[in-house]
Amino acid sequence: MSEQNTEDLIRNLLLNLGEDPDREGLLRTPGRVARAYEELTQGMRTSVAEVVGEGVFHEDCSEMVLVKDIEFYSLCEHHLLPFYGRVHVAYIPDGKIVGLSKLARIVDVFARRFQVQERMTAQIAESIQEVLAPKGVGVVADAAHLCMMMRGVQKQNSSTLTSCLLGSFRSDPRTRAEFLGLVRSMPTG
Repeated sequence: MSEQNTEDLIRNLLLNLGEDPDREGLLRTPGRVARAYEELTQGMRTSVAEVVGEGVFHEDCSEMVLVKDIEFYSLCEHHLLPFYGRVHVAYIPDGKIVGLSKLARIVDVFARRFQVQERMTAQIAESIQEVLAPKGVGVVADAAHLCMMMRGVQKQNSSTLTSCLLGSFRSDPRTRAEFLGLVRSMPTG
């Protein structure tokens, strides 16, 4: 990513919107926006392998592992406006576990890019499946989309839920029910 090219684009955007990019309040805005987009899209330049590193461990554990309320911030690829919320990630180990912080880092790999929530949810689940080969993976994302809140239909109180269930979370109704029940019932931090 060329920061100078991005700054030039933002300067031109300000001009096209009828603003004066040379006025005091906007003078450094192109640079700020360029650095912000660099940070907000860092997941496009990061891999799951990088963030997991050596955080996978052999462990004889077969009970569900659930990390709730992993906050995320992403950019809708249709309007380049933010959507944000929480992701709940669970898996049933099959001889391997991963450091809990690695699950949050995996969420960020996929959230920190131009994205749609449906794809992001599936990518998180599929990457955990690939890294751990567990008996099952369940991911639920709950988000507010500024593209729906600030423009278009302007529905401020709407939220979007997406899920991706793999392995036993998909094939076993009891496992699915346990996961979804835990996501719904446990108090959030």
